Amino acid sequence: MRQATLSGDEQHAVRTILDAALDADGVEALGEAPVAALDSASPDVEHLVVRDDDEPVGYASVLPGREGEPAMAEVVVAPAARRGGIGTELVRRALDLAGDDGRVWAHGDLPAARAIAAHVGLQARRELLQLRRSVGADDPLPPLPDRPDIVLRTYAGPGDDAEILRVNNAAFDWHPEQGGWTSAQIDERTGADWFDPAGLFLAFDADDPRHLLGFHWTKVHGPDLGEVYVVGVDPAAQGRGLGKQVTLAGLHHLAQRVPTVNLYVEGDNTAARRTYENLGFTRFRADVAYGLRSGSCSVSVCAD
Repeated sequence: MRQATLSGDEQHAVRTILDAALDADGVEALGEAPVAALDSASPDVEHLVVRDDDEPVGYASVLPGREGEPAMAEVVVAPAARRGGIGTELVRRALDLAGDDGRVWAHGDLPAARAIAAHVGLQARRELLQLRRSVGADDPLPPLPDRPDIVLRTYAGPGDDAEILRVNNAAFDWHPEQGGWTSAQIDERTGADWFDPAGLFLAFDADDPRHLLGFHWTKVHGPDLGEVYVVGVDPAAQGRGLGKQVTLAGLHHLAQRVPTVNLYVEGDNTAARRTYENLGFTRFRADVAYGLRSGSCSVSVCAD
C-alpha cells in the first residue's frame, strides 16, 4: 500500500479516481498541494494506494507540516469501491504515518467523511470556509474608493517578487500552508497556465513606491468561477483598510470575466470573515481537518 513514488500509470489512475469522485460528490477530493505532489519523488511525501485486482481504487497522500505544523493527509476512494472499508483503512494508515498530531482533510465535510471520522475517533481540529459571491449586474460591487495614500497597480514582472514574498510571509507567518514561502513558490505560481499578471494587484505606499503594503492575487478557474486566491497585508500596515481596498480591486477585475467569485478563509479568522461578509460574501461550504482527540491514543492502537 505505502510507496515512495507513483508511476505514470498510477498517477493517471489516481487522476481518474479524482474525476469520478468530483462527479459523484460535487467537490474536489484532494487539495492543490497533494494533486501537485502526485508526481513527487520527495522522501517527505507518502503515497498510499489500495488496489482491487491490481487496479487502484483508493489513494491517500501525507504531506509534511511546516516548522512544527502537523502533517496533512488527504484521501479519495473511487465511487464504485466505496462502502467496503477502504476509506476508513486509508484514513487510519495515513494518520499513522502523519503521527499523533496529524490531520486529515475532509473537503466539503461530506456525511461519509464525518462518519469515518467518528468511527476512527477523530474530531474537527480546523475549519476552512469557502465563501461565494455573485458579481453579476444584479449584484453590483461597491465602487473602488480613490486612495491617494497608495499606488495601486498590477504585477510588472519578477522585479515585484521579493516584495510579494516579504509581505506574504509576514502576513501569513501563522499559516501552515501559506506561510514560509520561498521564491520557488512564487515561480511555480507565476509560471502556471492560469497565472494572469493583470489579475495580481499590488498596493504600494505613495510615499515610498517601492514598499509594498498589500496585494490581492486573483485566479480564474473557467468561464463561470473566479477566486480571491490570496490577499496579504503587511502587518505593519494593518488598520488602514488595505485588505478591503485590494480585495475590491481584484473583485472588479474578476467581475469582467466571471459571474461568481469564491474564496477560502479560516473559520476562526474573525477579522477576515468580517471584511469578506461586508463585501457580500456568504458561506458556500466548509472543509474540515480532523485529528485525534486531545490526549487520545494513536489511530493504530485505538483500532485494536
